[in-house]
Amino acid sequence: MTHSISTTCSFTSSFRSSSSFLTCNTLSFSTGNRGGKIVVRNNCLKLRIRCGGITEIKEDQFCDVVLKSDCPVLVEFVATWCGPCRLIGPAKESLAEEYKEKIIVVKIDHDSSPKLIEEYKVYGLPTLILEVPDSKREGAITKAKLKDYLDGLLKTVEIA
Repeated sequence: MTHSISTTCSFTSSFRSSSSFLTCNTLSFSTGNRGGKIVVRNNCLKLRIRCGGITEIKEDQFCDVVLKSDCPVLVEFVATWCGPCRLIGPAKESLAEEYKEKIIVVKIDHDSSPKLIEEYKVYGLPTLILEVPDSKREGAITKAKLKDYLDGLLKTVEIA
């Protein structure tokens, strides 16, 4: 998938020059109604753009992607061996696209994320959590019920 992006950059941190390169911490830009961020860490440039769909993240990315997000993030804990996870996959993909202007949808592999599994008390798969009170939902769910679940939760949060 190719995206054409017109950006307006604003530097949000100080710069320092070294003999051969320029470094910075964060560079923010505008992409219309979607947010984006360019992050430079250890001279490695990363570009993150919200554009719908489901993104798989690792346990060490959870804080940056989920907890520091400026909009609601629906987190799904899944496993490759989980039948119900595969069963609701198409419904989640469809709703991730439908709600792309309202939420970010990420999935986390159950087997490679033991700290998050313990912290969020994930006992059944798939488990869906939107970072609002009483949002945890375990087990397979139809697309219509998933849509009702998201609509109900989104009424409780302010979306920028």
